[in-house]
Amino acid sequence: MEKVRFTEEKATMLATLYGRALDARGERPILGDKAADEAVKQIDYDFASLGVNADMGLTVALRAKPMDEWAASFLREHPDATVVQLGCGMDSRVYRVDPPPTVRWFDVDYPEVVDLRARLYPERDGYRTIGSSVTDFGWIDEIPSDKPGLVIAEGLTMYLRPSEGEELLRRLIAHFPQGGEMVFDIFSRLGIKLQKLNPVVRKANATLYWGIDEISELERLGLTLVSKLDSTDYATPEVKDRLSGSMRAQLWFAGLFPAFKKMGRILRMRF
Repeated sequence: MEKVRFTEEKATMLATLYGRALDARGERPILGDKAADEAVKQIDYDFASLGVNADMGLTVALRAKPMDEWAASFLREHPDATVVQLGCGMDSRVYRVDPPPTVRWFDVDYPEVVDLRARLYPERDGYRTIGSSVTDFGWIDEIPSDKPGLVIAEGLTMYLRPSEGEELLRRLIAHFPQGGEMVFDIFSRLGIKLQKLNPVVRKANATLYWGIDEISELERLGLTLVSKLDSTDYATPEVKDRLSGSMRAQLWFAGLFPAFKKMGRILRMRF
């Protein structure tokens, strides 16, 4: 068993890992992420302390599903693309999407996270990890820039300071002269203000910084919106029936107010 000790925002990656594992164990999984379930079984950690219940497991999977689908769509159009997943944590997206060997896929996260991944996940052709903070921009030089790029960032932007996040996006856009797409999630400024209502953030004693209210804030960096989903749009009616009554009530209430609907969004943007 791997003994895992992470602090603050690094521990939140275990919450999303556990959420995907719970989904995989269900009778009707959304992701069916068996790699996440196997990883949880190998890690010596009190996952119950993270406060992730069945509802949160579903919401984790519901957020990841469209990001997987958008990534797969881009790679069908660009089977020789270069993929960069920022702040990958323990996400096994490369195994879920299963790109062809012509795709070069890079997962980037802190060295201790990359080390844990190497002990739990198998190697595969065209895939490698880079151990670095995403805001230590020197790692970008390790990424080939001769093909279109796909940048994925799930559960990352809100942990960056606004100046860091904007600079990171600018550098990545400039790094791929043939263009590409970015798939990522964001919180609004209201979401940042209400961050302690998020049990995972609260239990990890993490801090969120970057809130984005308008798509134009990203468009001025050189991005163009392709698709978006508000937090109340993730679940189909069938999936909503599997949520608890309290969670369905929360979604219904949030759907009445644009400010609450936009607290969390998933974006697909072109550059």
